[in-house]
Amino acid sequence: MRKWPWAFAAGAILGSVLPAAAGGDEGAAATSFKFTPTYYRTTHERSAYDLNLRANRRQRTGWIGFYRRGEEFQQLRLGYEHALELASVRLVPSVQYASRGFLGASASAEIGERHFALVGLSRTNLKDYFNLNFDPNDSVLLGAGTRAFARSVLTVYQIKDDRLGTGQHVTHFVLRTSPDASRRWTIDVFAKAGRTADGEWVRGTGATLTYDFGRYFTRIAHDPHVNFTPERMLRAAFGWRF
Repeated sequence: MRKWPWAFAAGAILGSVLPAAAGGDEGAAATSFKFTPTYYRTTHERSAYDLNLRANRRQRTGWIGFYRRGEEFQQLRLGYEHALELASVRLVPSVQYASRGFLGASASAEIGERHFALVGLSRTNLKDYFNLNFDPNDSVLLGAGTRAFARSVLTVYQIKDDRLGTGQHVTHFVLRTSPDASRRWTIDVFAKAGRTADGEWVRGTGATLTYDFGRYFTRIAHDPHVNFTPERMLRAAFGWRF
């Protein structure tokens, strides 16, 4: 089963990477962490879990994760990304390695300030990989967004397979809104369509709801035709930052 390795999918571009806090020494910065355990329940499959730890220091972010589905499939992954600020452009290149011989790389950019464009490209070595973003692999990303609304960011973007001829594409409509400095809601409604591994054309609409409160966050998602299969998936996560 092949999935895409991107770290950027709009959420990363728009600040899911935590800002580093100032350290005690001048010019130094503390490292912040985010730990996310996730549970996956899929029709006609064993339930699975994933443990993911991200570490952020200034513009640099690294992560390690472990996914397991019973005795059927397990995989360890490592990744690194570096955010670069270039005038009104935020560029985020990333690389990722996973057991079973997988290698991947991506680059994405947010162009603009109040209103902005999103572009990105991802490539892998086509080895088996279970990434947990559930969008097409070896893809291009195109989209746009605005910060014109008070305490909110709205983005619309599409991730589309441009290498394997599957026709797979997922269009995301994402709203991030913060009632105050300590809370944030993120609503991601997505529509997908494309061919399965057997050549059947499928389409469906799903949604993800995330609530951040202080150092903690919880997330639940419903995904029809998960990974462009006939199966449906329910995902639930609860995590914290430290």
